[in-house]
Amino acid sequence: MERDSSFPAETADILSGDSDALAGVTVIVCASCRDETGSDAHPRAGEVLAQDTRQAATADNVRVRTVECLGNCKRRLSAAILRDGCWSYVFGDLNIASGADLVTGAKLFATSTDGLIPWRGRPDSLKRGLVARIPPLDLLKD
Repeated sequence: MERDSSFPAETADILSGDSDALAGVTVIVCASCRDETGSDAHPRAGEVLAQDTRQAATADNVRVRTVECLGNCKRRLSAAILRDGCWSYVFGDLNIASGADLVTGAKLFATSTDGLIPWRGRPDSLKRGLVARIPPLDLLKD
């Protein structure tokens, strides 16, 4: 995985605020996710996480969208980070205050020179919570 030296984790200057690069990154939060108690109360924990992510992304031009279900229910609160033409990532075991971590991951992804979210600098919740990394369609082989 990303810890392997075959995937160099280089990033451009993350502090540069490159809004063009950030415009290609989208955070998708599962709005229907329940909290660890499985409560059906509204707002759902996923909706709260989506709002936390939007607040964290306010100054950064990171798109935040919601979806009704990412199908990762065993790992509770879930989100995905996508970048045009790059690998996509799915994360689970998040909490309602993980929005800043998702935005940090999106910023790292946006400035990555190899199309991967670098392991170094990735928030712990995105290291521990990694569920899947999905290749872009143009990398698939017959």
